[in-house]
This record gives sequence, structure tokens and C-alpha cells, in this order.
Amino acid sequence: MDQWEDNQPIYRQLRSTVVHRILHGSLAEGEAVPSVRQVAADQRVNPITVSKAYQLLVDEGLLEKRRGLGMYVCEGARDLALTQERKQFLAQEWPRLLERIHALDLQVADLPHTAPDTASKGSS
Repeated sequence: MDQWEDNQPIYRQLRSTVVHRILHGSLAEGEAVPSVRQVAADQRVNPITVSKAYQLLVDEGLLEKRRGLGMYVCEGARDLALTQERKQFLAQEWPRLLERIHALDLQVADLPHTAPDTASKGSS
């Protein structure tokens, strides 16, 4: 991540990055996550910030500490992350989206069923 957003603490953004990697398979269950020091150096953040993000993921049951070995993605982490992220989306993000859809007087038929094709925009 090259730039941090101001709308939430960096440790939460780091947490979201790890969850994203778990959901998309670039961090597999049973795989070691990069060390606190490595992430801190790569992202130019305080190691305490990375530790806080990792501890949050441990508390959520997505990562586990293995004494003397480091942090690993828990078995079942992808399914658990998917459940947690869906619940968060439906509770926090969807109501705002739905409100915006209603405010714009859009109907279900008006909504695209896939994301816009950004690749074709540059070739037109």
C-alpha cells in the first residue's frame, strides 16, 4: 500500500489488506504472514502499528501465533473472513448504498450486473 487513507487508522487498513489477501487467495490457510518487522519496513510504518493489526486478526480468529515461528493464517480463515466481511458489508456499507440508490431514483434494472470494463475505456 503506497498511500494511507485518512478515514481510518493505519492498523485497520493493514488488517483490511491481510483480509483482502486471505479472501483472494494470495495468503493461503496455513501460510505464514510477513513478519511485523518486514511489513513495518515495507510499508514505512511503526512496528507497533503492524502488531496492533496482527493482534486484531488474531482476536478475530484469522491469524494464529506460533511460538518461535511467527504468525500464520488459521485453517478456515477464508470462510470466517468471508462471513465477517459479508456481515460488515450488509450492516454498514449496504444501507448507505441502498440510500444512494433510492436518492438517485434508480431501479434494479438500471444497475449493472458486473463491474464496468475499465480496460476498454482506454482503447476506445
